[in-house]
Amino acid sequence: MLIYNKSDVHPSTFILVGIPGLEAAHMWISIPFCMGYILALVGNCSLLFIIKTDSSLHEPMYLFLCMLAVADLVVCTTAVPKLLSLFWFHDGEIPFEACLTQVFLIHSCSTMESGFLVGMAFDRYVAICNPLRHSTILTHTITGAMGLAIVFRGVAFLSLHPFLLRWLPYCKTNIISHAYCEFMALIKIACAETSIRRAYSLIVAFLTGGVDFILIICSYVLILNTVFHLPSRDARLKTLGTCGSHVCVILVFYTPAFFSFLTHRFGHKVAPHVHILVANMYLLVPPMMDPIIYGVRTKKIRDRFIKLFSLQRI
Repeated sequence: MLIYNKSDVHPSTFILVGIPGLEAAHMWISIPFCMGYILALVGNCSLLFIIKTDSSLHEPMYLFLCMLAVADLVVCTTAVPKLLSLFWFHDGEIPFEACLTQVFLIHSCSTMESGFLVGMAFDRYVAICNPLRHSTILTHTITGAMGLAIVFRGVAFLSLHPFLLRWLPYCKTNIISHAYCEFMALIKIACAETSIRRAYSLIVAFLTGGVDFILIICSYVLILNTVFHLPSRDARLKTLGTCGSHVCVILVFYTPAFFSFLTHRFGHKVAPHVHILVANMYLLVPPMMDPIIYGVRTKKIRDRFIKLFSLQRI
């Protein structure tokens, strides 16, 4: 029987390699990542400020958008500064505890993002299918309770992930072939049986992202059924237009999420650098694009954005 000492089983630090195969291009890759991170910070902070200071935007859709913006900021701030440090200064070391914290924050907040998108889909469903009762169904109290339930679900389902990783021995290597600490990336370097942990991760992913996506699809099936029964073409287009921003955000969030999830578990023929690039885009692109999408497509927010930045220039 093999005997490992404690330092072998639990290394004090892990080494992140960044994007395997593209190490020489790390400096160039860092430029769009840095610009995207700045856009995400400025866009989401501006969005939070605008919605907070404009009482006409204190509606369920925009309250869920605020929750989404906070989760976006946590996700990208948890990963991107360390990623840029790795690209610019070759600083790939990350303490064991910090790595587990990064796993928890990224996965739990990503789950919350998915939940907030469901809340926004429910808002669109009530607004279109039952407009007369929208204000009585989705009160501020109900919206807040839904937000708290989504946060609690993210914490409850994902809080076990760091402990599942902590209890594993890492006697093979402490080098993580990834740009940030991710559950499956750590599972792959463990020197123990991990099938139960993999199964648990798969179940959690289905019960959160999978179920959320199904609920969103169901909401839009009901919305489309209502829209197609409207009497005029103009009414149909106008009603569908109120869902445009939300649909764009859903596509931006779920497309890289599903690609990253599936390639990690089943895409053994996908080049590692492709998978890791998409995984990094999943953390950065939605936080960067969400305020842009809502800023461009929502007149109230767009006007306040223009006014805010005009005042700053003056």
